[in-house]
Amino acid sequence: MAWNEPGGDGKRRDPWQGGGGDPPDLERLLQRWKERLSRFGGGGRGLGPVELVLIALLLGWLAYDSCTKVDESQRGVVLRFGKFERVMGSGLNFNWPRPIETVTVVDTTRVRSTSDHLKMLTKDENIVDVDFNVQYSVTDPYKFLFGVREPEETLKQAADSAVRQVIGNAEMDTILSGERTNLATHSREILRETMERYGTGIAVSELNFQNLRPPADVKEAFDDVVIAREDKQRIENEANAYASKIVPEARGQAARVRAEAEGAKASMVAQAEGEAQRFALVAAQYKAAPQVTRKRLYLETMQQVLQSTSKILTDGGSNRILMMPVERGGQGVVTLPDYSTAPAAAAVAAPEPAPAARSARPERRARGEDKQ
Repeated sequence: MAWNEPGGDGKRRDPWQGGGGDPPDLERLLQRWKERLSRFGGGGRGLGPVELVLIALLLGWLAYDSCTKVDESQRGVVLRFGKFERVMGSGLNFNWPRPIETVTVVDTTRVRSTSDHLKMLTKDENIVDVDFNVQYSVTDPYKFLFGVREPEETLKQAADSAVRQVIGNAEMDTILSGERTNLATHSREILRETMERYGTGIAVSELNFQNLRPPADVKEAFDDVVIAREDKQRIENEANAYASKIVPEARGQAARVRAEAEGAKASMVAQAEGEAQRFALVAAQYKAAPQVTRKRLYLETMQQVLQSTSKILTDGGSNRILMMPVERGGQGVVTLPDYSTAPAAAAVAAPEPAPAARSARPERRARGEDKQ
């Protein structure tokens, strides 16, 4: 029954009035705890050497675990009770000891690489073996650790997908020709977009095709195709070089012939115009003095004709001249008469003409007089 229950003797049962039982002895309880603690310290003489060593080790571990040194090429990701708190920069950083805070250091400047070998179909349904290499680095340590579960494996699968997309849309001739650099650039851009979309904290710097080759079973046939393509390119280069040499020469010759033709045209036109003007002047003089002009034209014509012959036959006293195409090796001498005193033709020392020629002179003379 409780000490304050109705119907009972309250004074007798009140613990604070000396009734109902003894009160708890606090001093005895404290003494008991002190005795228990003193057992580890040598019986109440204070902390022993073991306790001091343990306390020193505990304090050293706390001091060591509360400081984190991060290199210039690294970054530290701090988790407080498993939740992301901050990113440590380079240098000496302070943090709460474990298990309060944990620090994961990530190298953000080291260039990492991964490679793979694939066998895939091209656009024209040919099989090609592809060896490629990807170089990358970590730009965001938090995303690299917690963005995806396995970022490097994700990168490898994304690289395989990008290479398959590019190679699958290209033909075999394009792949085996000099388009390897363009294909690698296209694959790198696709891979970069994919990694940014996944949020992996990885930056792709290079993607290179180390080898693009047909399978070993059909390698000889493709080698023949490559040799034929190289021969075609060589022949085209030789043809282009020959064309580069011949075409300028032909153009130069055409320009020279054109210039000569234009010069000849201008000369003939000028000469014709001069002759026309000369004829017009002679015609005017002929109208003014027909006899004198006719005689002058006759003498000029004869002078031009006789300058090109070495021997001339004449009948002596006649105005008629008989020109014969004899060789220049003879001893005959051509002399032009003085036409200023007589209208006769030039008297040239020559042998006597044949009788047939002499008998024909009257007719020619008569016809000549009639024409005059």
